[in-house]
Amino acid sequence: MAKGKQMLYTQQGYQELVDELHRLKHEKREEIKNAIATARGFGDLSENAEYDEARNEQAKNETRIKELEELLENAVILDESSIDTSVVSLGSTVKLFHEGLGMEMVYDLVGSNESNPAEGKISDQSPIGEALIGKREGDSVQVEVPNGTVRMKILAVSRTQN
Repeated sequence: MAKGKQMLYTQQGYQELVDELHRLKHEKREEIKNAIATARGFGDLSENAEYDEARNEQAKNETRIKELEELLENAVILDESSIDTSVVSLGSTVKLFHEGLGMEMVYDLVGSNESNPAEGKISDQSPIGEALIGKREGDSVQVEVPNGTVRMKILAVSRTQN
């Protein structure tokens, strides 16, 4: 496999990839194998929708396995014990006051492959993440977002707890 771009991961994010890969290789492959065997029992494969569906699911699963193997091969795990908790960096949890909304928000800064805004995990490469990197408690940041400019004040910086 060609060496791809190295990506930073928190230990938790890396472990989630390892767990998904294990599940797909062992549990999902077995489920698909059984579905294909069952579908074969339905007779003529040329008109067998269950067989076609199982084969498509197999192709998707194998594609995801290859993606995960490449991500893991190029993963660099962040040494979270070396994080300066007074400065916002990858692996930090940041408590902010969003001036436009008049409310507090909490974000975990994670690698781009780990981001999930619905869970409060934002990428260090997102507009907000980039604006926060290197800042300290008490600093204010302005972030250009599609809807305009957002002002936020950093209330606290800590290391993300797994």
